[in-house]
Amino acid sequence: MTTDRGTVRDGVVVGLIAYAAVALFYTAFDVLAARGGLYTVDLLGKALFEGLRDPAVLQYPIRPDLSAVFWYNALHLVLSIAIGLVVVRLVAQAERHPAQGPVILAVLVAGFVVTVLAVGTLTASIRPLLPWWSIVAANAAAVALAGGYLLRRRPGVAHRLVPFAA
Repeated sequence: MTTDRGTVRDGVVVGLIAYAAVALFYTAFDVLAARGGLYTVDLLGKALFEGLRDPAVLQYPIRPDLSAVFWYNALHLVLSIAIGLVVVRLVAQAERHPAQGPVILAVLVAGFVVTVLAVGTLTASIRPLLPWWSIVAANAAAVALAGGYLLRRRPGVAHRLVPFAA
């Protein structure tokens, strides 16, 4: 069992890992698509903060807006840390009350699904450049890396979330 301070620290680290995983995923995604490493982040920033809604504009080269990139990254970082804090609080709850583990696991899985659906819905206008599979893959990478960190930091947590796990 960890202290509240440890829970907060782990929540921040989980959020940072998830943030970095998604950022690196989309950087690689954009580089492999020969669009430049900040293309998706720039596009999301413009869609969110500047009202870019016309998918036809995506057929032309778009000059990166570093302000949109900065603000999108700031929002993504804050949301990732907030989600990390909530996830680790739930995990800590499962550590204190193992009987609640399966319910907490269901809440965590539902949170993943809701996150993917929310991002997918909010980015519908740029779907040609941000396909569903990439949203699922980026978030799955975040879960895998952040989950791996939690499994190392909190031995036995897998058994508390899934009682029949080894």
